[in-house]
Amino acid sequence: MTAPTLPVHMQRHGFEPVPELAELRAAKGIEQVRTAFGVPAWLVTRFADVREVLSDPVRFSNGRLQLARSIPGVPPVSEEERARQVAGNLLAFDPPDHTRLRRMLTPEFTVRRMRRLEPRIREIVDEHLDAMERHGPPADLVAGFALPVPSLVICELLGVPYADRAEFQERSNRQLDLGTPVEERVQVARESRAYMARLVAGAQADPGEDMLGMLVREHGSDLSTDELIGIASLLLIAGHETTANMLGLGTLALLRHPDQLAIVRDEPERVGAAVEELLRWLSIVHTGTAKIATVDTEIAGQRIAEGDLVLCALPVANRDPELRSDPDQLDVTRGGVGHLAFGHGIHHCLGAPLARMEMRIGFPALLRRFPGLAEVPGSAQFRSFSVIYGLSALEVTW
Repeated sequence: MTAPTLPVHMQRHGFEPVPELAELRAAKGIEQVRTAFGVPAWLVTRFADVREVLSDPVRFSNGRLQLARSIPGVPPVSEEERARQVAGNLLAFDPPDHTRLRRMLTPEFTVRRMRRLEPRIREIVDEHLDAMERHGPPADLVAGFALPVPSLVICELLGVPYADRAEFQERSNRQLDLGTPVEERVQVARESRAYMARLVAGAQADPGEDMLGMLVREHGSDLSTDELIGIASLLLIAGHETTANMLGLGTLALLRHPDQLAIVRDEPERVGAAVEELLRWLSIVHTGTAKIATVDTEIAGQRIAEGDLVLCALPVANRDPELRSDPDQLDVTRGGVGHLAFGHGIHHCLGAPLARMEMRIGFPALLRRFPGLAEVPGSAQFRSFSVIYGLSALEVTW
C-alpha cells in the first residue's frame, strides 16, 4: 500500500506552516481539504474560529467520531470490539463520559502535584546531561536527551518499566506515522493494547504508588479493565511523544535564534514565558482530534452540514495576528498563555502542567551545561508524516 499524500495542514517548511495556510486564514478562513486518508474535512485556520470549535462539544463532537465512516483500509470490527478499542481514551468521548473519566485523572495532574515531581525531573535531566557529557560530541540530542527524559518521567509516573521504553517508543512512532500502512498501524495498536493490558493486570494484582496503582486503588470499582488500559495507553503515548518533540524541536529553534537562546540560558525569570512562546510558535500538534458536526451549523460564514468532519489547524491559528502581533517572529520575552498548543476547552491537554515543568527544567539545564551547543549542519531530520511534528534526529556538538 502506498503512503498517503501529506495534506496541506501537515505541511511545513522547517518551523513554518506552508504559506497556503496563512493565505487561507487571511482570505476565507476555512475550506474543505482531504485528510491523509482521502476523507474530506473542513479545515479551520483562524484563532477565534478554532477556539469556537474546540469550546463547543455539543456542536462539534469527539464521541460521534466513533460513528463516522471508517478510514479506508481499516479492517471492519464489531461494535463490541470498537467499544473496547476506545474505552478509557478521553479523546474519543464527549460529556458526560469524558467528564467522568477526566474527573478521576485531574487530581494527578495539578500544578501542586507536579511540583512534587520537580526534584526527580531535575535528577533525570542531570543524569542524561551527564551521559551526554561522558559520551562527548557529536551526540544525537533526540536519542540522548529529548526522547529519554520525558519517557523516563512518564514511565515513573505511570509505573511502566523503563526497560520497555525502546519497545513502546518504536510502537508509538509507527502508530503516529501516517506513512505507515493502515493495516500495520492497526496491528501495532493491538500490540500496544496487549502490552498495556499486561501492565494493568499487574497493577490490579498488586497496586503500587504510581498512577496506575492509584487508579486501581481509588477507582477500581468505577473503571473497567478496558478503561484502565485505554487511559494508560493514551497517557503513555501522549506523555512522552509530545514533550520529546518539543524538547528536540525547541532546542533547534533556539540554536537558530542565538539571541533567544541566550535569554533562556541566562535569565531564569524568563524561562516560563519562553516555554509558552516556543509552544505557540512551534505548535507540534497539527490538528488534534478531528471533530464531527452534530447539527447543521456555520463557521467563518461557511455552512457545515451535520456529519461533516472538522479539523482545526493549530499551527496557523497560533500565528494569527489576532492572537499576537508579529506572530511569525519567535520572541521568548513575550510568552503568554492563551495559545492553542495544548488545545482548548474540555479536551485541553491534561498533562500540560507536567509538560511545562519538563521544558522549564530541560531547556535551561541543557543550555547551561553546554554553553557552546551547536547543531551539526544538515543533521536535523524533521518528522513530516507524523501526527506530532518534530525531529527524528539532531546531531549537536559543544
